[in-house]
Amino acid sequence: MSKTKKRLPQWQQNLRILWFGCFMVGIGFSLITPFMSLYIDSLGKYTTTQLNLWSGVTFSSTFLVTAIVSPMWGKLADQKGRKLMLMRASLGMAIVIALMGLVTNVYQLVALRFLQGVFSGYISNSNALIATQTPVEHSGQALGTLTTGSVTGTLLGPLLGGIVATAFGYRVTFFITGSVLFLVFFLTVFGVHEKFTPIARGAQQSMRTLFSELKHSEVIIGMFVTTLIVQASNNSINPILSLYVRQLVGHTSSLNIISGVIASIPGIATLIAAPRFGALGDRIGTQKILFFGLLLGLLVYFPQAFVQNVWQLGILRFFVGIVDAALLPQVQTLLAKNAPHEVTGRIFSYNQSFQATGNVIGPMLGSVVSGGFGYSGVFISSTILVFINLIWVRFSTREIN
Repeated sequence: MSKTKKRLPQWQQNLRILWFGCFMVGIGFSLITPFMSLYIDSLGKYTTTQLNLWSGVTFSSTFLVTAIVSPMWGKLADQKGRKLMLMRASLGMAIVIALMGLVTNVYQLVALRFLQGVFSGYISNSNALIATQTPVEHSGQALGTLTTGSVTGTLLGPLLGGIVATAFGYRVTFFITGSVLFLVFFLTVFGVHEKFTPIARGAQQSMRTLFSELKHSEVIIGMFVTTLIVQASNNSINPILSLYVRQLVGHTSSLNIISGVIASIPGIATLIAAPRFGALGDRIGTQKILFFGLLLGLLVYFPQAFVQNVWQLGILRFFVGIVDAALLPQVQTLLAKNAPHEVTGRIFSYNQSFQATGNVIGPMLGSVVSGGFGYSGVFISSTILVFINLIWVRFSTREIN
């Protein structure tokens, strides 16, 4: 007699599909990192200062809109369900990113990056859906696994972007990414299931009321600000990374691939370390892992300003991935542990808003600092941000230590 294969519980099926979706969305947001400056340079003639400025504006525009609209989408998710928001985000991004391959000037590219921000929310709503649909005894593990999807996609995206751009050109890279996001949309429609009871608009409490009733509201707000600073310090490097690599290796036909490898090396370390840090955090305290990550960050960011070759930069970027594994997943876990299910959508959307704000501040900071102090100055400013974050985390998590 043939054995019938045991069907996975629904929460595990959701987790598999949403992990893939978050992975691809992370790639969609980051695959342009190694060649965005070069793509902009191909759309016109710019001085170095102009190129740095347009790179910063293009990187930041998506996240500026995301920061503004995320709370609105989070409120709607708590009213209508998270799956609907997942479908909106994946389909919208698929169309917008594909259109980026058709632009003829930098203004069109910036406009589409703005529009991409409108269709944000896939990752935050994935976290909210998993947090509310997964049994309590598995929620920490599930959220930690889900976070590795988005983080790894974000960090591996530049490598894939660099390889595809070298093989097929910049424009085809956007078409391929858009097509994969269409696949994410269909997988979400048919594979993700949510047991959700709609909440009437008038029945929702205001966020001010909710925060006043939260047991550890200081921790929630602390994680919001921590997310902002983490993203600002990480993304301040993005606009100048390919230009910094070009400064180290010179003009070479493999510049796209080298830049992609350097940008993606942290993803390998994060994929390896994040689950282990998550399990360790369950035993000794998530906030302790977060604090350790910030200490390590101080030791990793500063030396990047003084590297003499691309190999030294690559080694330090690997340790950046370990830092990310100790930071981003732990923030998500602390939010999930300290937020009631009925407001999870809004809590994660507010966190995405702070994350997007950091993504706005970071690239603009990197562009301004690099223009005034050179590329090395960007890594020094990131070190300062990590130190500020270290003090902030120590202060904001003291009530759960």
